[in-house]
Amino acid sequence: MTETTLPEHINRPHVRPFQGMPIEHKESGQTLVGLRNPSGITTGMVAVHPNLVQLISMMQGELTLAELAAKTKAPLEALTQLAQRLDEAGLVWGPTMEGFEKEMLREVRELGAIPLGAAGSFGADADKARETMSALLAAAEDAELGESVLGIVAPHLDLARGGSNYGAAYKSFEGLAAPDRVVVLGTNHFGLGDGVVMTRLGFDTPLGRVLPDESTLAALENYFGDKLFKDEIDIVAEHSIQLHTPWIKHLFPNAMIVAALLPDPTRAMIDESGARATTAEFAAVLRDILAKSKGRTLVISSADLSHIGPPFGDPALVDDARRSEVETFDRAMIASYCSQTADEFLKEMRGHNNVTRWCSLGNMWAARTIVDSDAELLQYQSALEPSRATMVSSAAIALVAK
Repeated sequence: MTETTLPEHINRPHVRPFQGMPIEHKESGQTLVGLRNPSGITTGMVAVHPNLVQLISMMQGELTLAELAAKTKAPLEALTQLAQRLDEAGLVWGPTMEGFEKEMLREVRELGAIPLGAAGSFGADADKARETMSALLAAAEDAELGESVLGIVAPHLDLARGGSNYGAAYKSFEGLAAPDRVVVLGTNHFGLGDGVVMTRLGFDTPLGRVLPDESTLAALENYFGDKLFKDEIDIVAEHSIQLHTPWIKHLFPNAMIVAALLPDPTRAMIDESGARATTAEFAAVLRDILAKSKGRTLVISSADLSHIGPPFGDPALVDDARRSEVETFDRAMIASYCSQTADEFLKEMRGHNNVTRWCSLGNMWAARTIVDSDAELLQYQSALEPSRATMVSSAAIALVAK
């Protein structure tokens, strides 16, 4: 197939966000990089030489393969084969990936709920999941905040790195009167949505299904129309929501869920046509709806903090000095979050240009805005990989009545 007969999305490829992981080639012993779509919608992986990752990152929909070949001196035939392999794995914007998404959404709607996904990391069955969560709760210190707790900030890290903070955060929910609904505010890590993303579906967990709060969702849809649901596919594989659903089912078996992915309000939306809702619009409307709703609401901000190391764009591995520097910055920003208003915190983080890449500014800001709360730090920790290639920090924070 020549360049002129290639589909446009392959001839002028625009690579989607991808994750890379080292792969050892068995025969040669060479270390390759496995590229995969982090959304979970596709499972295919493309193994490439590490030197090709930078070239692949240049595929941004602006250059044709011939122009890219001329610029990089790479053989056109090899580039064509590479673009086709990336497309087959769901790593290129275009009709192939759109087909994967439509099929996934069809299956999910037929199921009637967001599948288990990351929630399965708590254990394969209900007993194992309860055992995992009970152990984390038992190990956590009780801040004895009582009924003043209106919500929490808790991680969306895996349990190995964030388990202690999950336990510390959810410990503040133990013993509370059961809420009618829990609002879970997540981060859209890998999806298409430029604005707030929601689903009308519930969520499956090892302990059973968490049902959607249909009345709150209907009120939101009455105000926004379909703005919130345009990119529902993004929420299907988003771990920042799924990792909290087992906790809800464990502590409050009958509570319903309102789940939303919120963009970072310090960044301008790409689509400014008004076709999608901003974090600020959503928070204001949801706050008003909840104020008029019957029953009790708890809010969860699913938030990780700093992301440090070469995979996140830093030039060097994370040494002890860098780790200490980041912790100092984190604690200063947490103090700002807890001692100032949500708007003042956001302004301060914007002034620092979010230099250590906190990934959940939108939902942290919205959580305090929706419930109009104070905040209290319960625990902070950073997780550094043994290779020192990455460090991710997180915190357990209680949102308490003023």
